Amino acid sequence: MALFTYRAVDQEGAERQGTIDAVNIDVAITALQRRGLVVSSIAPQQEKTTAWTRISLFDRITNADIVMVSRQITTLFEAQVSALHAFRLLASEARTPKLAEKLTAVANDIQSGSLISAALSRHPEVFSPFYVNMVRAGEEAGKLDETFSFLADYLDRNYEITQKARNALIYPAFITTTFVVVMALMMTLVIPNLATLLEEIGQNIPIYTKIVIGISNFLTRYILLIVILLLIAGVFLYRFYRTPVGREMFSRARMQIPAIGEIYKKLFLSRVADNLSTMLKSGVQILRGLEITGSVVGDAVYEKVLVAAAADVKGGLPVSEAFRKHPEIPGIVVAMVKIGEETGNMAHVLETMARFYRREVNNAVDTLVGLIEPFMIVTLAVGVAMLLASVLLPIYNIASGF
Repeated sequence: MALFTYRAVDQEGAERQGTIDAVNIDVAITALQRRGLVVSSIAPQQEKTTAWTRISLFDRITNADIVMVSRQITTLFEAQVSALHAFRLLASEARTPKLAEKLTAVANDIQSGSLISAALSRHPEVFSPFYVNMVRAGEEAGKLDETFSFLADYLDRNYEITQKARNALIYPAFITTTFVVVMALMMTLVIPNLATLLEEIGQNIPIYTKIVIGISNFLTRYILLIVILLLIAGVFLYRFYRTPVGREMFSRARMQIPAIGEIYKKLFLSRVADNLSTMLKSGVQILRGLEITGSVVGDAVYEKVLVAAAADVKGGLPVSEAFRKHPEIPGIVVAMVKIGEETGNMAHVLETMARFYRREVNNAVDTLVGLIEPFMIVTLAVGVAMLLASVLLPIYNIASGF
């Protein structure tokens, strides 16, 4: 299907213009003539692109795009707009050509007779299994508008908490990188000149300055080898990370980092509880919810836990007992899930747990940021002071000798 822009004259002689969907231009002309229009001009509609959107970096679909699409679909469904027209309209107003292409493909599949969930499932890079199964549950329950509203709210919450945890690590990463770069430049550019000067003068060099000069000589002599080894190590670690064993090992190592590990644990527990709560409220069965949540949780350790828990539930165990087998699931979560099973209100209990862990992540991130800033400043100051002392004290001794 393609979109054509046309100009025509109706039976009363009035000028008409607009757009029409058709397989090709001949079909478009035939369809317009059946409406009693005399076509004066017709051409394929040009995509609205800019120099920025032609660059792949800017032509990408973000989480914010999916949130906006979900909210717009909710509004259109509440206004009794058909799914086909809703997706056509969203495609015509899409922020990027790539998003427009995906929404147009979904609309074409719907026009061919596919369910919305089936049409969305053909684009897993945009619509996750969680998203697709939520839509499928909404179709079965006849509550698609509510489902897309749930999805928009969920994606908003998930994006907000993930970004907050990620942003907490940007500042220390920037400071650390800057510190390493400055030290490397000092060691490879400044210290060698100082060492040459001291050797020419024959000045007695303090032990700490000798250590700094030794490190500088090593870096200067083997810098190319060090860079090559670091690149090889980086490629190896990246390839290893892409294996199931590597992903799990990195995940467990990440959770052992003081302070940061706790944030990640609470972040993933919040995501698990939020996913399951949202899916249960939309009519997805708990077993299917565990399987889907495992595939989208974003962490190898919790993915393994949820897959094992789903297998136990399939074998007849209650969810609380399946969770109890895994130390990664805190006792409070197991106890709350058991209460949800006994009261038959699992969705509400999980929603409460999700709110609790979201609040815990926010508090932990705020505390971490408050502690990291002074710690990094002190560490940076001590490192720079030690380096400057090793450089300036010999120079001071030389100057005082004259």
